[in-house]
Amino acid sequence: MGAEFGNLIRIVGITYYTLSPYEQKALAGVLNPGFKNVLRRARESLFIMGVPAAFVYILVTSANEYHRKLHRKNPADYANDV
Repeated sequence: MGAEFGNLIRIVGITYYTLSPYEQKALAGVLNPGFKNVLRRARESLFIMGVPAAFVYILVTSANEYHRKLHRKNPADYANDV
């Protein structure tokens, strides 16, 4: 059937390409261009994403406050109760 991973059976007609572990660098280029690109993309999309997000946040908080206000009883209505 097969063997363990790394020594699996070979299928005829399929070409396998692999890199030598001595030729690879595990974390090559993760910090240098990757981190800079993340910062650049975040800065570019700040106004595109930030303005609608701020609008939605303000809208939701004001709607929740208004909802709580509607469900609260008016204490003046019960001032003369015994």
